[in-house]
Amino acid sequence: MAEALEGIAPLPGFTRRYVNLAQPRIGAAVLAASDEFFAAKERLIEPAAPVFRPDVYDQNGKWMDGWESRRRRGSGHDWCLLRLCPGTIRGVEIDTRFFTGNFPPEASIDACQRFDGDPDPLDDGDWELLVARTALQGNSRLYLGVDDDRVWTHLRLNIFPDGGLARLRVYGVVHRDWSDHDPNDSVDLAAMLNGGRALACNDMHYGHMSNLILPDRSLNMGDGWETRRRRQPGHDWVILSLGHPGRLDRVEVDTQWFKGNYPAACTLYGARLTHMDEEEITADIDDWREILPRSELGPDRVHEFDDLREVGTVSHVRLDIHPDGGVARLRLFGYRDPEFPARA
Repeated sequence: MAEALEGIAPLPGFTRRYVNLAQPRIGAAVLAASDEFFAAKERLIEPAAPVFRPDVYDQNGKWMDGWESRRRRGSGHDWCLLRLCPGTIRGVEIDTRFFTGNFPPEASIDACQRFDGDPDPLDDGDWELLVARTALQGNSRLYLGVDDDRVWTHLRLNIFPDGGLARLRVYGVVHRDWSDHDPNDSVDLAAMLNGGRALACNDMHYGHMSNLILPDRSLNMGDGWETRRRRQPGHDWVILSLGHPGRLDRVEVDTQWFKGNYPAACTLYGARLTHMDEEEITADIDDWREILPRSELGPDRVHEFDDLREVGTVSHVRLDIHPDGGVARLRLFGYRDPEFPARA
């Protein structure tokens, strides 16, 4: 069940340490809605932040960047059905930015486990309450923590009775079924779709650290991890949790699009951290072991490294960039260790 978290600054930890399971790039989609007269349901999970266009209207009225139903004149309430990238949910964000006189007074979220197809949004036999009916405010962002270890595939977002929401974010861990994977086959253990996550970094001024492990190559310079220009000694770093502990044998560091702002060099460290809470994992812990010695990087290219130091099974990695800059993607290929469970 969900618990409301006050305020938006600083953001709750689940927005940094977990993956947005409701993003189209990893398979999420908006499937149906009871009504979308004023604003299309698909906008609810657009990855970009919502915008307001004061002078833009369409044939039905004011254009709004989100999902908005018409004014309900009968009983009942509106709903929207979403297919997630299957995973365990740790928190949600309900965003009503720019909806001021037309936001729903309340919302709730139901969840469903349906791995063999899409559920009927009106069949209550399929659904379980995940987020209880909660009061909303206009032009704001509400964060709700979720304590539930089950894997969910679909959500039904209910608004009472009608209105508009800008965005819905669903933070959690991607579910990867490893039962059909041969541990002798090399796989990208850090990939988001394999359960990898970005846990912490010292800076992500221009690009979020989670972009490093998205599928496919980057779309543009804003689709990677990029730090601000460093004006003091030291270097920048990011820590990733692997989707499954394993032994690395090849690393790809992709600086696509970063032509005048790529790092001069990078170093990779690994650690097997089965005993620590995620909030305790920092660049300063003593467990880090060097996997890739400091190596030069260049602009706008994929760098492949296979001459790695043998450090055994690792569950987490730390990428140091020297001194600062941007990396589009990081691929960490290796062999999962079947003696250790997948991380959740």
